[in-house]
Amino acid sequence: MSRKRVLSSKEFGVAAACAAALAGALLAPAPASADPMVPPTHAGFDYQIGGAYTPPQGVQVVTRDQSASPAAGLYNICYVNTFQAQPGAESQWDSDLLLRDASGNIVYDTEWKEALLDIRTAEKRERIMAKVGAWIDGCRDHGFQAIEPDNYDSYLRSGGLLSTTDAQEFIKLQSARAHSDGLAIGQKNTADLAANRVANGLDFAITEECGQYEECGTYTAAFGDNVIVIEYTDTGLANACAGWGDRLSIVQRDVLVSPAGSADYVRQTC
Repeated sequence: MSRKRVLSSKEFGVAAACAAALAGALLAPAPASADPMVPPTHAGFDYQIGGAYTPPQGVQVVTRDQSASPAAGLYNICYVNTFQAQPGAESQWDSDLLLRDASGNIVYDTEWKEALLDIRTAEKRERIMAKVGAWIDGCRDHGFQAIEPDNYDSYLRSGGLLSTTDAQEFIKLQSARAHSDGLAIGQKNTADLAANRVANGLDFAITEECGQYEECGTYTAAFGDNVIVIEYTDTGLANACAGWGDRLSIVQRDVLVSPAGSADYVRQTC
């Protein structure tokens, strides 16, 4: 039979202090990584921003919306729409943070019915980051390893009101916040700015239809094999697989990125 030893008052004080320190360490936020872990290359990937479901066999990396929970045991990327308001969410932003044309009308991404955010000044970028930064922190708190900030290329849909400089200044704020949270950050599309990825603090790339439009080489020139490819057509998938199937993570999804079991669900790989 074991015997419990009674501690002296001095020993008890030391033990209590150690226990308190340990508890504080366990409860404190994890320190930010100086070199956030990027997704594994040439890995099975699934794009689930339209709704989470059990990842297919062989998937190692998954992107899910910030409102979803990460997939257990996988590398999880958190999708966040940071350059445009979600459809119908204009009222969630201060009126002057919505990009407006010369007539005062809100400028929209007409394909997805999303209002563009006005990132033209440092003051507005900081105010937008107050909300976006909280979203990035939420990705960290939920257990994601990286973020995917969408619509980096919104300047292309701004009617000339936004510039590439505006976009890069804003993505730098997001990169800094992600890295301070220990998260990697992916460049979404925007092939024209891929060469600037180091200056902009971007760790890997997520591209839509680089096979379809023969742009995959632009991303690999900047990011090496740290490129995730999403195609939406059979032709795009065939092109991506033929040129890059032995190096990159490639998947074909339906345009609505529907959950498995939906009538529109499509998922194919090389």
